[in-house]
Amino acid sequence: MKIDFEHKQSAHCENGVVRNLLNFHGFEVSEPMVFGIGSGLLFCYIPFLKVNHAPALTYRSMPGTIFSRFAKRVGFQIKRQKFKKPEVAKQVLDENLANNNPVGLQVGVYLLKYFPEEYRFHFNAHNLVVYGKEADRYLISDPVMEGVTSLSEDELEAVRYAKGAFAPKGHMYFPISIPKELALASAIKKGIKQTCREMLAPVPIVGVKGIRTVAKLIKKWPVKHGTKKANHYLGQVVRMQEEIGTGGGGFRYIYAAFLQEASEVLKNDTLKEFAVEMTKIGDLWRDFALDASRIYKNRQAKTDTYISVADKLLQIADLEEALFKKLKKAIS
Repeated sequence: MKIDFEHKQSAHCENGVVRNLLNFHGFEVSEPMVFGIGSGLLFCYIPFLKVNHAPALTYRSMPGTIFSRFAKRVGFQIKRQKFKKPEVAKQVLDENLANNNPVGLQVGVYLLKYFPEEYRFHFNAHNLVVYGKEADRYLISDPVMEGVTSLSEDELEAVRYAKGAFAPKGHMYFPISIPKELALASAIKKGIKQTCREMLAPVPIVGVKGIRTVAKLIKKWPVKHGTKKANHYLGQVVRMQEEIGTGGGGFRYIYAAFLQEASEVLKNDTLKEFAVEMTKIGDLWRDFALDASRIYKNRQAKTDTYISVADKLLQIADLEEALFKKLKKAIS
């Protein structure tokens, strides 16, 4: 039982799943277009949620929202299902495969056997596609992998029912009621407007204000917490940026590519200029991550080094605020 499904590698799992599932249904949509229309770009500092004993940060919207927003804005529906019992989840998955319907799954990363050990951690919002089954092995299209792979029935059940934050609970999804054409122009505008609202939100932990909040905290960590804890917290900022998903810099590059494509669809050359600006901001995020990693890997906790990387974040916040204000005005 193998569905004729084309696997394409992507930079980020949810974008890639959406693109590959739509491609199966006859629509060629790029990963950046999915990400931008789905308002995937975000920054949020979540001090009340601890990951590996440090406050969580996210550089993207909540898992699942990109697909949901994209579908709603371009004009099709998604069917989502969760299952209390693994045996029911397996049965429904097998039924979809038998009906030639590849499905997206939310899974945990820690027990994902085909991931290198250094990339396995307790993160339960990874996405992949199951497109067939041969004997007792499920055929897997994981968009962050170069090629297709497979998991046994037990291995797939383990990642579908991983424990902890964002536990997937057998979460399965796939598109239904797909129109003949996707309404890209109006969807692009809606996607950009929401991203601008969220990045410019008057909330101290969200958007550019959230970036500034983290920058101010970084300056205090070595004095307040000491070397060991300060380094752990700073490492968390970089880990959430560079290892979980595509991260701060990578998401900025994807968004820049989206603005480039959007300029063609909307016949708006100003968006191309913003794409260049966003690419430069992505470079600054990567520079910040490199400088921060040098601090915590060398186990230094000198106040001036923390102040230096914090100032880089403040610079990024200023540039992003200016960009999103211009983008909001250009798309109005």
